[in-house]
Order: sequence, then C-alpha cells, then structure tokens
Amino acid sequence: MNRDTISDELRRLEGEIVKAERRLAEKEALLLKLKRKGEDGSAVSDGLNLMREQQQSRQQDRLRLLALLQQ
Repeated sequence: MNRDTISDELRRLEGEIVKAERRLAEKEALLLKLKRKGEDGSAVSDGLNLMREQQQSRQQDRLRLLALLQQ
C-alpha cells in the first residue's frame, strides 16, 4: 500500500475507534445501571466483551498502520 492509502485507512480506523469508545462507555454505563437495580446484565456483559475484543482488534490494526507509515 502507498502512504496515502495507509493514511486514509488510518483516519477511517481512528474514526471507528472513537465511535466504538463512545458505544463501549454507553454499554458499560447500562451494565452498571442494571447491576445497581439487581437485574440480569449477562446479555449486556456478553455484548460488552465482544465489543472490547473488536476494539482491541481495531487498536492492533491502528498500530500496524502506524508502523507501516514509519517505514
């Protein structure tokens, strides 16, 4: 990939990371709210774990793209 393509992909990915961080914070708040009420939050917790894994993957992709730009 050329530098422009890598930079474009990095910008797109960073936008996704920011949006995902917001969604993660919302889900974490929902889970805390459910726990405080004594309600079952297992479905939210499972979804949150999946979202965290996906976010970790995006972060790894971001680091890979940054490394490519530094070459």
